[in-house]
Amino acid sequence: MEKIRYFDHAATTATKEEVLKEMLPYFSIHYGNASSIYSIGRKSRKAVEEAREKVGKAIGATAKEIYFTACGSESDNLAIKGVAYANREKGNHIITSKIEHPAVLNTCKTLEKQGFTVTYLNVDQDGIISLDELKEAITEKTILISIMFANNEVGTIQPIKEIGAIAKSHNIYFHTDAVQAIGNVKIDVQELNIDLLSMSAHKFYGPKGMGALYVKTGVKLERIQDGGHQEKNKRAGTENVAGIVGIGKAIELAYQNFDAYNQKLTELRDYYISQVEEKIPYIKVNGHRTKRLPGNANISFRFIEGESLLLILDGKGICASSGSACTSGSLEPSHVLLAIGLPHEVAHGSLRTTFGEENTKEDVDFLVETLVEAVAKLRNMSPLYEDFIKTK
Repeated sequence: MEKIRYFDHAATTATKEEVLKEMLPYFSIHYGNASSIYSIGRKSRKAVEEAREKVGKAIGATAKEIYFTACGSESDNLAIKGVAYANREKGNHIITSKIEHPAVLNTCKTLEKQGFTVTYLNVDQDGIISLDELKEAITEKTILISIMFANNEVGTIQPIKEIGAIAKSHNIYFHTDAVQAIGNVKIDVQELNIDLLSMSAHKFYGPKGMGALYVKTGVKLERIQDGGHQEKNKRAGTENVAGIVGIGKAIELAYQNFDAYNQKLTELRDYYISQVEEKIPYIKVNGHRTKRLPGNANISFRFIEGESLLLILDGKGICASSGSACTSGSLEPSHVLLAIGLPHEVAHGSLRTTFGEENTKEDVDFLVETLVEAVAKLRNMSPLYEDFIKTK
């Protein structure tokens, strides 16, 4: 069996041993309900609050501003719908971008059906919004700006501090989906004027099924889920104590080892891109060259289908992606790649590789060697490539 080489860390990561070890007692030994008043319940509550402290500390927030959820998508839903419902009297206008995660885009579409209006900002060829277009989109009814911190497909990092300043100057709440940024970017929500921030543990070596939402003190947020009074009456449901312990430990580890980890990812990413550019013609690197996540490389290979390429890579034990894990089952090209101006046929031939701590330079060399052979094979089967060569 081929060795598995995993290059899809934007989709998910393995839970670290240190994280799992800290979680395990809360499945069977310290199993008390964190909302109970007896001793084993108090033990669970203490663990929950310690994790809340860790998550808050990692992003420059206080513990009381952290709310635990089941995932990044739930955090996005709670942030956007919660602000929209709580601030109807002030206005009904929301601003977002065309390259957001489906958790944001589909939430906005739902709100449009409920009488809210949404402006979807364009992005340039690198995937960055225009601050001037953002300013022009603001009206007296604008109550929320929701722009992702870093894109999950092309890795582009938005001018978050500038967006936060614009929102603050107009007394508008600013939410950012930071699911891809946590652990890869240093974040201080106070300095960046962020009012709400979403995250998901499994993107930074924590457990799946565990997310968090930062809500700045004073933000008007309505609960969107009926039930009990957990999470300060904002998110009903018995606390997932083991998962909460896991996200706390994972985010703590992510920022303890931040500089070395991200320097390694940057070096692997840049080496990979340089090797592909040198050895494979007719390619395009998508996203901003420098304002991007350290481990993200999205490259379009002309004259091939991304799905066919993924199958060949999988046969060699290589895990990569043709786009977001939440949309990879679709036959439509990535909405992100179309938004940055790629034609359909080029967008269909894109490959996203996202590096992690277990990857090595030797792994990258193997990936590039496999890509050289696979791309050549697929192009030799392509009538489009044949016609292109004849016209040269």
